[in-house]
Amino acid sequence: MIIVLTSCGGSSLNGELVGVSGRKKWYEPDPYGMVFVPQGSFSMGPSDQDPAFSMDAFTKTVTVDAFWMDDTEITNNEYRQFVNYVRDSILRYKLGDAGIEGFFKADENGDPYDPPVIDWEMEIDTEVEEVADIVEEIYYPENERFNNRKQVDSRKLIYTYFWIDLQAAAKESSRYNQETQSYDGEISNQAGEIIAIENRSSFIMHDEVPCYPDTLVWIRDFTYSYNEPYANMYFWHPSFDDYPVVGVTWKQANAFSTWRTNYLNDYLSQQGNTWVQEYRLPLETEWEYAARGGLDHSMYPWGGPYVRNDLGCFLANFKTLRGNYIDDGALVANKVASYSMNEFQLYDMAGNVAEWTSGAYDESAYVFTHDMNPNYQYNARADEPPVMKRKVIRGGSWKDIAYYLQVSTRAYEYQDSAKSFIGFRNVRSYMGYK
Repeated sequence: MIIVLTSCGGSSLNGELVGVSGRKKWYEPDPYGMVFVPQGSFSMGPSDQDPAFSMDAFTKTVTVDAFWMDDTEITNNEYRQFVNYVRDSILRYKLGDAGIEGFFKADENGDPYDPPVIDWEMEIDTEVEEVADIVEEIYYPENERFNNRKQVDSRKLIYTYFWIDLQAAAKESSRYNQETQSYDGEISNQAGEIIAIENRSSFIMHDEVPCYPDTLVWIRDFTYSYNEPYANMYFWHPSFDDYPVVGVTWKQANAFSTWRTNYLNDYLSQQGNTWVQEYRLPLETEWEYAARGGLDHSMYPWGGPYVRNDLGCFLANFKTLRGNYIDDGALVANKVASYSMNEFQLYDMAGNVAEWTSGAYDESAYVFTHDMNPNYQYNARADEPPVMKRKVIRGGSWKDIAYYLQVSTRAYEYQDSAKSFIGFRNVRSYMGYK
């Protein structure tokens, strides 16, 4: 063994600097359902007048890195995969915690891992009385059932996840003191909490988020309007599978992004790949750059100052004219990719549903953010005032006038609010230069 280590240590390399051998060559295939957005520089900010007098943006030249972006908004059917995963994982954890054999994986000695690891191949046999009793717990109790229908209790679908607060870890006060062999101080994490730094685990954040969309937004958002069919059917009926998911808060969109990240990386690790791919909400700057599609000074994703084509057809789903909702082909949200793509092959970057970005909303953000990958984020606590919970939304929706469809228009909604006209899409940073 000593001879082998010595030979690997450098004698066979003639003392030359050649790097570490055995490293896999990196090749990144196109992610399914995503398109590549090349790195570039553009003029971020208004391409027209500011009729709303919002005064929250000015023209600023910025540069963004390359990334992958979903070519459409996340659909009901795609989000349902997340909901079903949470449902099934909760159920399997319950069965494993009850001591039913086979639902937690075991090591070579037959001992379950700590923390437990779900065995997804184990079948759930409801013919076993003990299993059936536990499965029953995930449904609404009998006194809350309507027409005696057995439905999953959406209140129990809580997604628990962890994330690393790199912003807190990067602060000067977070540095490890080599002399004392410890971390020195206290810092505020991205949730605004004061934490005493004990070790690396101090930067690992824990969150729990209900994952089920708020289907009652269709009623809550509109006074004296009959939208009960959408509340009952929009998320679950097969006819709406390819429509953008709505009723999702900013926190839920982030939870989905974390689940999607873990879902992919769990698969990659099984294939022997240790590289980590991260899905996230787009930066506000990334969103505007992608929406422009390389047309730097255009008002809309399709270029030009008009919302109709040369045949007089509307180019997006929005509130047309004096409120003729269906003149663009849809009363509310439309099926994704129903309108033409932009130059980056992205659909619905204007209209249909507005989209969450990762950025916190501040009227002066363009002043203090950097000109390289500009980003302003703030994760407000539940007890902070609403003004601290504002998050940037972009693109306008089916209920908005054309001004909100412009690529440079900034708007906001609160991070804990769900709306019938806000959805989202994911991005993934591109590894390397292209």
